[in-house]
Amino acid sequence: MITKTYKISGMTCEGCVSSVEERLSKLPKVNSVKVDLEKAEAVISSEAPIAISSMSEVLAPKYGISEPNIFQSVESNTSSISEEKSKLQQLKPLFLIFGYILIASIMLNYKAWDTSSFMLDFMGLFYIIFSFFKLLDLKGFPESFRMYDPLAKVVPFYAWIYPFIEVALGLMFLMRYEITAALIITIVILGITTIGVTRTLLNKSKIQCACLGTALKLPMTEATFIENSIMIVMAWIMLIKTAAL
Repeated sequence: MITKTYKISGMTCEGCVSSVEERLSKLPKVNSVKVDLEKAEAVISSEAPIAISSMSEVLAPKYGISEPNIFQSVESNTSSISEEKSKLQQLKPLFLIFGYILIASIMLNYKAWDTSSFMLDFMGLFYIIFSFFKLLDLKGFPESFRMYDPLAKVVPFYAWIYPFIEVALGLMFLMRYEITAALIITIVILGITTIGVTRTLLNKSKIQCACLGTALKLPMTEATFIENSIMIVMAWIMLIKTAAL
């Protein structure tokens, strides 16, 4: 087994990543291809050496592929160490947004505290804000989302309508409309996504998280799993409370 890293030029979005991975994977004797958009690299595992010319032929004209020199490799190893250290910095937007949602939900209910109302407001604001970031780049979001969501991989159209589903759920929670249906849908769609996130984390794949769309480049980390889990737990609690009434 031979594993080599190559520099890829011309990539601008997650759609480019998917295209490069798909085309290189079709080459004979290639076992796996992992493309990193931020590093502009492709890690290719194959049963035998593959000529650069062969890889260039299968790629679209806008992409270029080459082997990194020694200095680039050293720089890459150094940057990977600093990247791990800056993981919290990369996730700062996610933590800030969660903080704003939490504070806003508390302020909406602090005068006459009601835990159920707090959770509905939290879930409603969560969907509205997160859908906003997804809609900022509606063209790029589906490709990124399909990288890890099981249903989006099978049904590509689902990735296109997912942001609008979040908008609808957000409005339903905030307006207290058909709460039971909104809770069930939340458990189903976030449950499916969480399965994909879990697989990605277990495989230690480095891909971009699409929870805040593609406008903000967030790495797929345990934070994504926790974020989905919080929403699922809240949905279950509210569903049980609703059924008990």
